[in-house]
Amino acid sequence: MELFAWEVMDSKLFEKILLVLFCIFLFRKIIKYMFGLLKEEKEPITVLVTGAAGQIGYALVPMIARGAMLGPNQPVILHMLDIEPAAEALKGVKMELIDAAFPLLRGVVATTDVVEACKDVNIAVMVGGFPRKEGMERKDVMSKNVSIYKAQASALEQHATADCKVLVVANPANTNALILKEFAPSIPEKNITCLTRLDHNRALGQISEKLNVHVSDVKNVTIWGNHSSTQYPDVDHAIVITSGGQKPVRELVADDNWLNTEFITTVQQRGAAIIKARKLSSALSAASAACDHIRDWVLGTPKGTWVSMGVYSDGSYGIPPGLIYSFPVTCEKGDWNIVQGLKIDEFSREKIDKSAEELIEEKTLAKSCLN
Repeated sequence: MELFAWEVMDSKLFEKILLVLFCIFLFRKIIKYMFGLLKEEKEPITVLVTGAAGQIGYALVPMIARGAMLGPNQPVILHMLDIEPAAEALKGVKMELIDAAFPLLRGVVATTDVVEACKDVNIAVMVGGFPRKEGMERKDVMSKNVSIYKAQASALEQHATADCKVLVVANPANTNALILKEFAPSIPEKNITCLTRLDHNRALGQISEKLNVHVSDVKNVTIWGNHSSTQYPDVDHAIVITSGGQKPVRELVADDNWLNTEFITTVQQRGAAIIKARKLSSALSAASAACDHIRDWVLGTPKGTWVSMGVYSDGSYGIPPGLIYSFPVTCEKGDWNIVQGLKIDEFSREKIDKSAEELIEEKTLAKSCLN
């Protein structure tokens, strides 16, 4: 009887040992599999930058190659497009990208051929455009940009991937994006956006400086409208993360006069102030903002946080559909959604509508150039 009891105990012990060994074996397999996933390289994403030999382009392409746009583990192929007179400069940019030996950079195309540039593109950052020069009327500038964006839209329509995401940077950014949408009808309207993240970041910076807090602790400012001097930088729903929790920006600044006057004009006219100081337009900050825009769009915005993007209006907040207008948006899984239900006071309503009116005028002007 005693011998039988020992045999039963030995059998149970043996079973336990086998179970432990099986668990160790399984655990090793899982760890090995997970490490394999980490080592498995992602497919490269092809990013087009137009106007790549210019100031913004020159600042932007190394940021993309380093992972600032799509993350530190995402390989990229860069397509760079510029006009024929900039071909040699573009060649030099390509040489520098090769010399920098970026680990994430899997290929570089530098071309003046719009079809070659747009082939199999996943993300297009449209930096190239015709700048307004002294003595030029708005219609002259618009006419030049209509022809540029008509050609590039057609090339994207025919040669980019079906789910290509487009960010227009060149001014007038909102209306250039609208022109592009007109001539690339197969690209979903939610995939065509324009850059107001630069203005958004400028607003964050001004609040950060005013309150002497870290810029990453300032959240949920909003840029409404056009990327122009009619844009409305709004802090009515903005917060600051403090040691005592979230606090409204208006409460901490405690100066409505500054927020309703100097703050707004400083953000609206920041570009002009930089030109006056540098004798050149914003490049570094514009490139950084373009990376921020695409990164949040593709990878998502942090929970409870929104950003500003120029997107196709669906009628939200009384903005006429058919305009590319800057709204507060959240992003998830490669898609953006306009933040709904924000309270708009009379002061804000006037400024929001004023920027919409300017965009309607620009749209009418662009249509006249098309005709």
